[in-house]
This record gives sequence, structure tokens and C-alpha cells, in this order.
Amino acid sequence: MSDAPGVAVFASGGGRSVENLARCISAGELACRLSVIVCDRAGAGVLERAERLGIESVLLDPERELDPDAFSHAAFECVRAHDCRLVVLAGFLRLLALPADWHGRVLNIHPALLPAFGGKGYYGDRVHRAVLESGVQFTGCTVHYVNEEYDAGRILLQRCIPVLPEDTVASLGARVFEQERIALPEAISRHFERAGGGAGS
Repeated sequence: MSDAPGVAVFASGGGRSVENLARCISAGELACRLSVIVCDRAGAGVLERAERLGIESVLLDPERELDPDAFSHAAFECVRAHDCRLVVLAGFLRLLALPADWHGRVLNIHPALLPAFGGKGYYGDRVHRAVLESGVQFTGCTVHYVNEEYDAGRILLQRCIPVLPEDTVASLGARVFEQERIALPEAISRHFERAGGGAGS
């Protein structure tokens, strides 16, 4: 798999998506390699998962001293050093300033059907709570190309589920994550099948 395209994952939380991607790669369902995990929170679960999975990880600016431009410059220098062709944001909460050569090569997964329930402040359980409070009948997840606005880039793939009358924030979040486990590997495969990463944001 050493000739497979390298992927960097940026994550701020527990790293369930990293574990899922590693499983898909190991099972031969996803033709890429996880080259590096970039995390911006000390103690985040993704760091322990990366160590257990044998994936190099980098903890970058956990004190949040860098502005978006400086943080992004450091993050993408790390990505380049690991020979990555794609960056995946999986539960990553900082706004990035994308270098020009990375437009169309950064994907994000969001736990709702964008453009609904997206934008600054909409992440994790906040999204699922807003979905339930709104009364909408369907939700799901969206994988989209990243631009320099939260959750605003071109959509690559969506998966949809009904909102059930008995749903709670926890049950809805769990069912949406089951769709994320399918959607993110599929979106990565679709990205690499389409012109080697040139399309996007």
C-alpha cells in the first residue's frame, strides 16, 4: 500500500472516524494510506487512537496562540512533509486559511444535510439538538470540499436518514455517525477517482 495516495486527517476530538478509515484501509475497502494525524487539542482521544493504530500524529498549537494564517501554514507544511495528496477534516473545529495549491484537496464531514444546520458553532451534539428542535423530518451527513467559510464548500456526497419521533440527541447522533462511517470512505474514493484531486471548493 506504500504507493497508495497519502491522506492527512485533521481532528480535534475522539478520532472515531480515523479508526473507521483505518479499518476500511485494512479491509481493502479504501485505497489510500493514513500518513499523519494533525490534532490541535492536547489530550484528544484521536492522539491515543493514532498511537494504537501506528499512525504518526502531530499536536499543533494546543494553546491556540497562532492566528488562522499561521496555524494553516504550519499544518500544511506538515501535510507536505508527509507527501499527502488529500486532507480530511474529521471533527476538526478550527477555520483554515487554505493555501492556493490545496483548494479542491481538503474534505470535511459534517453531521447534517448542508446547507441546513451548518456554519460557525454547528458541530457535534449542537447540530443534532438543532435538528430535533427544528422539527425537520430528515437529517444525515455531508462530505464537502472545504473553502474559507465554515461548511460552505461544494458538496461531494450526502447520506440521508429519517428523524424518528423517539429520537434523542444521543440516538440521532449515533445513527448519523453510522452514515458517516459509510460516507467518508466513499467520498475519499470518489475524490481520488475524479481527476486526482483537482476538483473542488
